[in-house]
Parts: sequence; C-alpha cells; structure tokens
Amino acid sequence: MKLFYKPSACSLASHIALRETGNDVDLVSVDLMHKRLENGEDFFAINPKGQVPALQLDDNTLLTEGVAIMQYVADSAPQSQLLAPVGTLPRYKTLEWLNFIATELHKGFTPLFRPDTPEDFKPTARALLEKKLQYVNESLGKSEWISGANFTIADGYLFTVLRWARAVKLNLEGLTNIDAYMARVAARPAVAAAMAAEGIQ
Repeated sequence: MKLFYKPSACSLASHIALRETGNDVDLVSVDLMHKRLENGEDFFAINPKGQVPALQLDDNTLLTEGVAIMQYVADSAPQSQLLAPVGTLPRYKTLEWLNFIATELHKGFTPLFRPDTPEDFKPTARALLEKKLQYVNESLGKSEWISGANFTIADGYLFTVLRWARAVKLNLEGLTNIDAYMARVAARPAVAAAMAAEGIQ
C-alpha cells in the first residue's frame, strides 16, 4: 500500500492507524501547495480531490477521506481493537467521536491555517475551538482514551488535530486532561514511529 501524506497534516491519523495495525506501507510525501509528489508528478492524477490522506491499495484502488481510511485499516485488522465490531455500542461511540473530531474540531482549525481568512474573524474561530476543547478535556477525565477503555482510531485522529492547537495559539490553560492524554498517545510505539517517519516531534 501507499499512503500519500503531508507531515503533521491530518494524514498523520491514517499513518498512525497503519502503524498500529502493523501494515507495511510506502509513504509518499505531497506538496499540497503545488499538488506535486516528491518526484514532481501531478498529485491530481492520483487523487482528483488534491488532498491528503489518500491510500492506494495493493490492487491500485484509491481510498480517500481520513475517516474512511482509518475505518478500512481498523476493520482490516480486527485483532488491533482500533474499532469495535459492527453492531456493538463501543463501535458507534468511536464513530461518534470520529465525526465530532472531523466536523467540529478539524474543520474548525481550517480558517486559522488559511492565509485568506480575515484577521478579525480569527478570534471568533479560536474562541469556538477553545470551547470545544473544554468539552474534550472534560470527556478525557472519564476514561484513559477518548471513546472508552481501548485506544482506537478516534484517538489517533484526536491526537493529530490537538497537535495543531499551539501552532494557532489556542489558550490551553487548565486543560490538564488533554496534556496528560497527549503524553499517553505520544508514548505509544506506533505513534512515535509514525512521527519519526514524518520527521516531526
């Protein structure tokens, strides 16, 4: 398989899932600004959406959208317990968090990364995210991992998104459960290996 990624981007969550399941994967870095691969090839020729992550399977099928990729990877390796079986409540609690992270957190960061976002809107975007992080912090006070007793694909995604908080100058004061959680996730061998492979800390 090939994972098309950008260091520290949302593709890190898919990379973590692949490492957690022990999958052999080739990493292909993408210059998202110019939509080019490391060898100069046009990324649009591979993924017409022009976004990461994109996972090219061994039969050359292309799977896009991080949440879909993570579910595919987890379901392909049920022994990893990254996603509970179909029909069980723990599975839907994980999917509930995946949707919250994707729609309420991930997309909330987008205006803060875009150069064309008006400066007078950024405080509003930060305030909205900070309120949602309070909810995440409270939720992490109830269990070791975000959706229950097991580390799941939701944790890899949440860790990835929360790493952006300091870069956009969010106020994280008092969010001690998040601080402890980030340290727990970072200490996992698969997470450390993914970050090392992407050249990030």
